[in-house]
Parts: sequence; structure tokens; C-alpha cells
Amino acid sequence: MAVETPPRVTPGTSPTAAKAGTGQPWRERWGGLFFVAPFLLLFVLFMLWPIVSGLWNSFFNTSLAGVKHEFLGLQNWQDLFGDPAVWSSLKNTLVFTAMSTPPLVIIALVMALLANRKGLLGWLLRFSYFAPFVLPATVVTLIWVWIYQPGFGLVNGLLTAGGFAEIDWLNTENRAMLAVVITTVWWTVGFNFLLYLAALQGIPAQVYEAAQIDGANGRQQLFRITLPLLSRTTGLIVVLQLVASLKIFDQIYLMTNGGPNYATRPIIQYIYESGFTSYRIGYASAISYLFFAIIVIVAVAQFKLFSGRGEAE
Repeated sequence: MAVETPPRVTPGTSPTAAKAGTGQPWRERWGGLFFVAPFLLLFVLFMLWPIVSGLWNSFFNTSLAGVKHEFLGLQNWQDLFGDPAVWSSLKNTLVFTAMSTPPLVIIALVMALLANRKGLLGWLLRFSYFAPFVLPATVVTLIWVWIYQPGFGLVNGLLTAGGFAEIDWLNTENRAMLAVVITTVWWTVGFNFLLYLAALQGIPAQVYEAAQIDGANGRQQLFRITLPLLSRTTGLIVVLQLVASLKIFDQIYLMTNGGPNYATRPIIQYIYESGFTSYRIGYASAISYLFFAIIVIVAVAQFKLFSGRGEAE
């Protein structure tokens, strides 16, 4: 004879809820979803849907000019692999990334080491190092376009004062990219500086006190204590900076518009021109996904590299 065991009822729980196996009333179970729903809706509308829609459009002849959707299959993808403008703009993007990432990491570290001190000088250094980062792109580019101007610009004024010839920085193919890199370093190094400074302030003072007792000088403390303890922060900064540099657009578009002779045009600008100037939304979507794959590969590779180093240490 089978004996039915009555459901166990905890205080504050109805027998019906206990039989259902939930142990919680409806409001407690679904109340959290009510608060998350607005953010989930925004995520779907402005993140998930554009991602899916972009991938879908890459297989169609989609246009903003009112042209009817026409299924092209892999034609857009075949066109981009044979388009010289895609590879030249991608090369410009990689060149900019290679030129800007090392100084943005090294200079930020040096600045953080200098500003990691108490007193008024430390606060002044922190303010001066971080202040440019809060400026909008339009203000930064306007300042530096004037600085680079021939005739009355600050840079050319210093060159002529030193006996050198003036350089038309933004209209010379082998100088324009360097000018944009210098502007970018001045503008964005403050973010990396802040990350390094936070990591430095997280190192216990007892570590340096013990090193001094053992007779370690400043150089030994830097290379054997500080830099090894900053390795994870350095890995994070390198990954973030690589991704940020690969997505370069604002400075170049405002300073050179991709010129001279497309010498500085990044791939994001070419995507913009393909979609909103040539009205080839499907083709621009295909290029976007190619570039997205490159960014993911670079980010994952860097993350694996620095994760392996951190585990080895």
C-alpha cells in the first residue's frame, strides 16, 4: 500500500506553492524580470536587432535610395575581397593601430608613475594628464588642426625657429597619419593613465617597505615589483587600446577626411561611405562583419596571450 507524503510547507509558503515546487509567490519570481525588461528591450532594439539585421542585409542588395531588396547570396562578400579600397583602408587602420598603441601604453605608464605621489604636485599632474580625455572630438581636432597649420601653426613655428622647413602635416601623405597619431595620443592617453594609476595605488605599501629593508633601490623596485604587479593591468590596457585604435574614425574624418589621396582613410570611414554615400547598405554590412571578425580575433588573441603570461607568473 503506497503512502502519500504531504508536501513540506515552509513558513510563509502556501501549500499550493509548495506543490508547484516553486516556494515563491508569482511576484517574487517574476518581479525581477519586470525591472530588467526596459533594459532588455533597449538591448534588443539597439544592439541585438542591428546585429542580426546587418548580417541579413549583407546577403542582399539593400539601399537607402529606395531600391528593392534583391537577394545576392555571397556576391557582396565576393566583391569586398576583390575591392582594393577595402584592403587599403584596412591597411591604414592597422598602420594607425601599430603606431598609436605602443605610445599610448608606455606614456600612460610613465605618467602614472610620475603622478603616483601625495601632495599638490600629484593632484596637479593627475588633472593635467587626464583633462584632455574629457574634451569632445570636435574640440580636440579643431585645436590640433590649428597647431598643424602651415604659416601660423605652433608646430611649424617651432620648426622655422629651429631652422627647419615648414611641413604641411595634414596634406602630405607620409605625414598626415603621424599627425593624427600624435593628436590621438595627446587626447586619449588619460584613460590608460587612470587605469595604471588605480593599479599603482592598489599595490600595498608594505611591499615596497620590505624591499627597502632588503636593500632594493628604486630601479630594482620598479622592474622587480611594480612592473610585474602591473602585468594584468598592462594586458587589459593593451587589449582595450588595440580595439579602440582599430575603431578609429572621428579624428581622421574631422582632420583629414581620409586624405590626402586616401592615405589616412580607415576602414570604418569606407564602411560609412559605402553605406551612406554610395547607398550600398548590404555591401557596407558585409565589410562591417569582416572588420568585426578581425577585431574579435585580435582581442581574443591578446587576451589569451596575457592570460597565459599571468598564469605562468
